[in-house]
Amino acid sequence: MKRRIVLRGLGGACVAAPFLGSLLGRGAKADAVAPPKRLIVMFTHYGCITTRWFPAKSHGALTAADLQATTLKPLAPFVDKLLIPRGIRAMNEWTAAMTRGQGNDPVLNAAGSFFTCQPVTPNSNDPFSFDTATKFRAEPVGPSLDHVIAKQLSSDGEPLHVRVANMNDSAQSQVSYSAAETSYSGLGTPAAVFAKLTGLMAGTAPDADSYAVARGKSVLDVVADDLATLERFDLSQADRQKLEAWKDLLHETGGTVMMNPACTQETVGALGLSQGLVDAASQVSSTSTTDLLTTKVTASLDVADVHSNLAALGALCYANPVILLKYPGSYIYKGLGLDIEATSLNQRTGNASMSGACVEGVIDMLLALDDYHARKFAHLVEVLDGIPESDGTLLDNSAAVWFHQMSDGCAHNLNNLPIVQAGSAGGYFKTGCAVNVEDGSPDLTRGNSEVFCAEGGSVQVDGVNQASGTDPTLANAPINKYYCNLMNALGVKAGADGFAAPGGNEPVRCFGMYDRTEDFVGGGATPPLLHSPGEYAELRG
Repeated sequence: MKRRIVLRGLGGACVAAPFLGSLLGRGAKADAVAPPKRLIVMFTHYGCITTRWFPAKSHGALTAADLQATTLKPLAPFVDKLLIPRGIRAMNEWTAAMTRGQGNDPVLNAAGSFFTCQPVTPNSNDPFSFDTATKFRAEPVGPSLDHVIAKQLSSDGEPLHVRVANMNDSAQSQVSYSAAETSYSGLGTPAAVFAKLTGLMAGTAPDADSYAVARGKSVLDVVADDLATLERFDLSQADRQKLEAWKDLLHETGGTVMMNPACTQETVGALGLSQGLVDAASQVSSTSTTDLLTTKVTASLDVADVHSNLAALGALCYANPVILLKYPGSYIYKGLGLDIEATSLNQRTGNASMSGACVEGVIDMLLALDDYHARKFAHLVEVLDGIPESDGTLLDNSAAVWFHQMSDGCAHNLNNLPIVQAGSAGGYFKTGCAVNVEDGSPDLTRGNSEVFCAEGGSVQVDGVNQASGTDPTLANAPINKYYCNLMNALGVKAGADGFAAPGGNEPVRCFGMYDRTEDFVGGGATPPLLHSPGEYAELRG
């Protein structure tokens, strides 16, 4: 039987009833079990206008006033629950001079390596080559963060990966990989996500042990005392073998969590979801005047909001400990009054060229796009924070993180990466502050995104003059370490080498192949090396 059916259908620890009759009378209090932790990621492409996105303060306590003049203004009501990690660099930055990463493609390098911290293959050392194999099809040589977590904690070993707006990703914009060179497309339509989530709901309330399992405690822990008692009996060899086999099964499924008593049809209604709503959102199609993301399904929800509400439902039902909401790449946000796709807008020229005249009003267009994404993340945060759980809210027991593929989309730089997290994952993280993990300075640069295009103007990016980005000597703390924070917050375990491994019992200290973007030059020619293993202690609550 599938592990999901075992744990959901038969009720956690009660699957042990043929061996462990004492479970049926167990009276443990369910509310003594800590709520499970979740990671909910919102991923957007091509960076942002960093000069407006970041608060001026890069280290220290934040107030709502600190956000008022920034793109993050919609998050001001939740400032006490925010963490803004500063000074972080993502891996494998493309440069025309091949000084900081592979020569495949600026977008492909950043996307393929973002959640893997692995090079892409096949490698190119020609940053201006248009070979299909290296420019448009190269894939990372290892799995992405969502799959590393899911392999250990999810019931079926896969994340809940949702393509917002149901856009099929090109190789240049895919970010989820189940294994080396194996992209993962996940689910696209709200109807598909809704069907998956509502299929997990239990019809009746579970017993105390099943509830404990559903709230994050492993089956093996729940029945540990009973197993220890049985092991002291004078069992036959056959029974002892059965007991060992049962322990192996429980160990294998120990991280699986599927049922939450709060996951009911009433919950679905409270989130504004219904079969009719998700069907309507799924049937929206692009026309000359609308786009999939911004089209309203109700007076207060657009299609992107429906996806966020579904993510909240998935988190509440604990359908999966890791949920990825991936926004589309090359996409025209017609609902915002834009008629140029996002990649070309971020280039400032309206096309893929690295120099030329700026599109008239392009900075304002990009600010409108940034504002839309900020409002979508704020909606997700508001929904999560509105769901009571234990002594707090669902948000308090989660880490909801908005990641950008790169910092500034014109420079394609990956240092000084814009990241904002909401929720402490049950107290694991600090909140209500910005933390500059590189050097603790409170005035780290916000970049130079507005250096071009004043009153029209032109762009000149030649690999040396990446002026709209951030000085490459600044804000280079590796993102790998933040990923270790996130994995440890969720309870992922590592082997003796520090890498996440099912069955491990150590904290995660290592992720990816490299943690310096310069080491990616050559596409794996440098032996695997992490210069700074471990997590960021500065981010811990």
